[in-house]
Amino acid sequence: MRVGVLLNERGGVEALGKLADDVRRAADDGFSSAWMSQIFGVDALTALAVAGSGVSGIELGTAVVPTYPRHPAVLAQQARTTALALRGRFTLGVGLSHKIVIEDMYGYDFGRPLRHMDEYLSVLAPLLEGENASFDGETLRGNIGLNVPNEGRVPLLLAALGPKMLKLAAERADGTVLWMTGPVTVREHIAPTITAAAEAAGREAPRVVCVLPVCVTGDVERAREQAGETFEVYGVLPSYRAMMDREGVEGPKDLAVVGDEDAVAAKLEELSEAGVTDFVAAEYMPGDRRTREFLKTVTAK
Repeated sequence: MRVGVLLNERGGVEALGKLADDVRRAADDGFSSAWMSQIFGVDALTALAVAGSGVSGIELGTAVVPTYPRHPAVLAQQARTTALALRGRFTLGVGLSHKIVIEDMYGYDFGRPLRHMDEYLSVLAPLLEGENASFDGETLRGNIGLNVPNEGRVPLLLAALGPKMLKLAAERADGTVLWMTGPVTVREHIAPTITAAAEAAGREAPRVVCVLPVCVTGDVERAREQAGETFEVYGVLPSYRAMMDREGVEGPKDLAVVGDEDAVAAKLEELSEAGVTDFVAAEYMPGDRRTREFLKTVTAK
């Protein structure tokens, strides 16, 4: 199991410079990958292109970019440009986001999410492969080719939790990227569903990229309380709530990987055995250095 890190968005006019420092530190610390979410701050693809262009030897990816606000050809163009800036070390992670964001904030109809994603990938995927796209669907159209001079394809991951979306990820992408999904759910639902679908489609074994909050500490109660506060909103979003119910946990605080070095190492091993191919650590405790020091020992193995 490869180990990566989630990049925290920095504020202020020096945000991109600080992010570049974080990317370089992640590479120096031996992480295989570093990921950035697309929320309401700096644009993730632009930020990674700027911050990562001077750093070699580490995969950079989005976890994830919502699809609705960007036409798939526009996103493909931006992703291929980012991959060009990063000399082929970029992986595009996309996802639906949530009704409260897409419908209530952006004003798009969130009524047919599976149909939307299926048709979105019909344009996005060939363009990431360097091919032309020609598609006329119910929710979008695209007849276009791109001239971005990439040497290879841009890898694609789809944030997928339900069976139908996991099947789509297996058939049309390189795997899935997860958030707020624990080891029981990965072992009993995510990994077997996406792997079986990939095998049925004659595709290579999919990546299962699992992002979870992590804190190595002796004060487990305090760390869990902080996780509960920091990630509270995810406990009420329907897609994540369904995964928590599968896992049998109350909320995000129960999914955080928390404990001393031995306890966290045991949880990472459990995730690996469950089928996670890439674990991405979301460090969240202010002033925490112990977690990074431990994770550096994991990446060195």
